[in-house]
Amino acid sequence: MTGVPGLLEPARAGVDPAVLEGALRVLGLDLSIVSTGYGLPNGSTGRIKTRQRDGDRRLLVIEDTVAELVAEHRPDVAVLEDMPTRMRPNAVKALGKVHGVVNAVLLRAGVPYVYLSPATLKSYAADNGSASKDDMAAAAYLAAGVKFPDDPKGDRCDGWWLRAAGHDAYGVPLFELPKAQRERLAVVPWPNLSPQRWVLGVDQ
Repeated sequence: MTGVPGLLEPARAGVDPAVLEGALRVLGLDLSIVSTGYGLPNGSTGRIKTRQRDGDRRLLVIEDTVAELVAEHRPDVAVLEDMPTRMRPNAVKALGKVHGVVNAVLLRAGVPYVYLSPATLKSYAADNGSASKDDMAAAAYLAAGVKFPDDPKGDRCDGWWLRAAGHDAYGVPLFELPKAQRERLAVVPWPNLSPQRWVLGVDQ
């Protein structure tokens, strides 16, 4: 599939063939206590921004927002970026809390989820396991002509790529990538989604 409108700006997402009735719906989540990036099943992206002064109450903002997104968009699967292997202890503690509340939201909603390591996502998107945020944004532009305004740390871009990876892994890629990059996703234990709405071609 080429020229993917669903990978353009939200105002143009309505013409994306991947969001037609009965299609696979993937939610991409790049979790962070400060700015969680997401890629929605309708092709749009966004961020959940929180304030440091709110302390652990930021978890409630993230939990409530993700729950609203899941209820509205009813994803068949969520693809999450895993925690980096090297993080400061305080950062690990904070991010672990975020993962816990988001996992709980997905479990309550019955949405299967899977983790991609940062290196796997970067290798899939940019053919480089150490790709920078600029590299990831450039790869998105090359793949589908998409740009991400208001995305200083690449959170929306990562959410977009996580959604794209899910589509690719389940055999409905949003655009063409080199075979070697697509094969990087083979190391991921993707959940079995059968039977699902997108397989049956009906809306439940």
